[in-house]
Amino acid sequence: MISPLLELAGAVEADPPDRGVAAHYGDPYREQRQLAEHAALVDRSNRGILRVSGPDRLSWLHSLTSQHLSHLPPHEPVQGLVLDPHGHVEHHFTAYDDGTSTWLDVEPGTAESLLGYLKSMVFMLRVEPADVTDAWALLTVGGPESPAIEGARHLPWGSDVLVPRAEMRRFQEDLGLPVAGMDAFEALRVAAHRPRLGKETDHRTIPHELGWIGTAVHLDKGCYRGQETVARVHNLGRPPRRLVFLHLDGSDSTLPATGDPVSSDDRQVGYVGTAVRHYELGPVALAVVKRNTPDDAELIAGGVPAKVERVVDV
Repeated sequence: MISPLLELAGAVEADPPDRGVAAHYGDPYREQRQLAEHAALVDRSNRGILRVSGPDRLSWLHSLTSQHLSHLPPHEPVQGLVLDPHGHVEHHFTAYDDGTSTWLDVEPGTAESLLGYLKSMVFMLRVEPADVTDAWALLTVGGPESPAIEGARHLPWGSDVLVPRAEMRRFQEDLGLPVAGMDAFEALRVAAHRPRLGKETDHRTIPHELGWIGTAVHLDKGCYRGQETVARVHNLGRPPRRLVFLHLDGSDSTLPATGDPVSSDDRQVGYVGTAVRHYELGPVALAVVKRNTPDDAELIAGGVPAKVERVVDV
């Protein structure tokens, strides 16, 4: 689905998984600085939007996900996960209840899969999950000078706003803020050590490795799929891997790609998640490495020398 904000001057479309929205509008570093130090609007309308209605919606979602949702107050956003039976991460979402329906925004391309799972778990409950991505779009307003926006969801990365897709351009014009592309948003995400499904995850990822315990996983709730693994690793052991922040050698003109190997002494110890060029930090990346990889290890990430900064204590 192509965003109408790609029609703005200077817009360059992002690469997968963020096709359909702008990577930047002509000046990625200026857009980063605007988003970090002032205020800007980011088009994230490529994310999937699910709406769950019905009086049993919160208790039902509570039983299926890692987050405590049964008594979620209206207008209070939270993050959550759907795990497989072995505790591996399948979906990451942000949930928000408006008092009538619960809204989930999810990674691009994952809404259909998540909706299929939810529909398979309805049984006799009074819930109605639906994919409403065609009608609704997610926009993010970030920065310390951001204006107050009615109905916005306040999260660590800014204020998320659900806007009717047909009104995106008018919302952007009425707001009057500069626009920033996904390159700017991703650079600040990496600098803030926030993992992203599909970038910092693979088919073996468990929540502990990425620091999602406490933010997307609530430890004091009842049983849900994958909960046994979460409890066992939390109480008895340590995860095999951990998220790290990498400072990359700035003399190299290329950045590692997602999935590139991270090696130490010619032995692979992990993989690259997201590599970016930050307007202040230079080339940096998030990576997932074996838990026993020393913090002072000299690493090679996708062919680029890198130094480790600890992110997740495991």
